[in-house]
Amino acid sequence: MSLDFNYTPPDFFKPELASAPAVHVEPAPADGVLPDNFHATSNYPEYIRLDDGRWLLVREGRMDGVLVLRGDTVEVIEPRLIREGDPVVTGRSENGEEGIYLHTSGFAQAIEPADKFSFRTRGSRESSFSRSYDTLYEILRHDREHGYIVWVAGPALAFDRDSRDAMTALIEAGYCHALLAGNALATHDLEAARFRTCLGQDIYTREQRPGGHCNHLDIINMVRHCASIPAAIGQLQLGDGIMAACERRQVPYVLAGSIRDDGPLPGVIADVYQAQDAMRLHARKATTVIAVATQLHSIAFGNMLPGYQLHSNGAVRPVFFYVVDMSEFSVDKLANRGSMQVTPVLTNVQDFMVNLKRNLIGVG
Repeated sequence: MSLDFNYTPPDFFKPELASAPAVHVEPAPADGVLPDNFHATSNYPEYIRLDDGRWLLVREGRMDGVLVLRGDTVEVIEPRLIREGDPVVTGRSENGEEGIYLHTSGFAQAIEPADKFSFRTRGSRESSFSRSYDTLYEILRHDREHGYIVWVAGPALAFDRDSRDAMTALIEAGYCHALLAGNALATHDLEAARFRTCLGQDIYTREQRPGGHCNHLDIINMVRHCASIPAAIGQLQLGDGIMAACERRQVPYVLAGSIRDDGPLPGVIADVYQAQDAMRLHARKATTVIAVATQLHSIAFGNMLPGYQLHSNGAVRPVFFYVVDMSEFSVDKLANRGSMQVTPVLTNVQDFMVNLKRNLIGVG
């Protein structure tokens, strides 16, 4: 199977685009305040027309940002980061009328259905995912060397021995360039390394250990005593698991805090906007995202994820976004929030991770 990164740009010779006006900008009236009629971005490729007639493709396009145009450089910025006087692009139309063109069909494959009426056209838990897996294997093999693979993970990834081992092996093999999670994933991974439990339950036999309900609090306390996760891994000899693999491979991770956190572990970002900024650094570079067993983080990261990447040589490629969950809810919610490029794999995290490891690395 060969990956198709082919991108078809707009036809700017079409009369409606050839005669389009240059885009208009207005200065921001105050810090964090936008001018009237500001243009809100999407995660589709967007072009703006400059005064000299050129159409400029926006880099790192993502939802709910605004465009700041300085000369022939355009930047997508979150509204809260706008500063007084910034030249903000205005215009609400998307077909060139105001110098803004939203290109929704650049990666489209023209496939006509065999019949006008057919069954099982929408992905569900009954769908076949064999092709989705095979495509993902090819994407990951490509992007291990030529892309930026971001994992967005919930704590269930660490609850089972096999899924935890599989994630550890994938990190060690170079299939993870950044890990985004919360306090819980790191806590339960370190709990498993210390006690072989998650929330007091054995990660293989599922037996409840006596007094095990305190294990996650004990590991948080131990790590806080060591002052950092890297220090705790060394001092407590927590050599196996996801967090230890990230440290060995120097894979960056962002742990975003939440109201329900215990502890939290040192290194968890308590300020939600600082956490958002830290996650966006990886969203800007991502070429493939795999979100596993986490509805809130999947939706949050999906909202800040570009649908494409523009390389320095001018090539445009899609950003692949896979969501792995037992329920259709996450995928439906993402689609309703604008993440139309999401590919669902509706299964449990253990089966998904074991499949991935066996096909990318092998059984050993």
